[in-house]
Amino acid sequence: MNAPAHVPADPQFAARVRESFGRQRAMALIGASLGVVQPGYVEIALPWREDLTQQKGFVHGGILGMIADTACGYSAFSLMPAGCSLVTVEYKINILTPACGSLVAKGQVVKPGRTLTIARAEVYSEDGKHVASMQQTLMMLAGTPDTP
Repeated sequence: MNAPAHVPADPQFAARVRESFGRQRAMALIGASLGVVQPGYVEIALPWREDLTQQKGFVHGGILGMIADTACGYSAFSLMPAGCSLVTVEYKINILTPACGSLVAKGQVVKPGRTLTIARAEVYSEDGKHVASMQQTLMMLAGTPDTP
């Protein structure tokens, strides 16, 4: 995905994104890690694990949704001011082919907004197959820190 040029509201966006991701217990549970962090773009890697598969041996669709949702969320969060947080308002995911092997979700902001941001994520398997596509709407919660 070619990320359009975005200017983050917080010059410390990368550290803030990484610190927040570090508190994501759901991502730790499934073994996902945060790789690339750029303004409006992130990548989340997920090593293959048998315990994340469904009955036919493919990575479960819910797991695909988890990493795509998180990639969209952090791509949007990277552009937002410090001291705010966000929530997912809605998303749609299309699973294009069964997911086998390790995965990477590439999240990118499509259109940043003052309150609502549109992002998308593309999920690829280690052999380069395009596994899933997500489009998502996120809402910024101004003055609401990204902490428990």
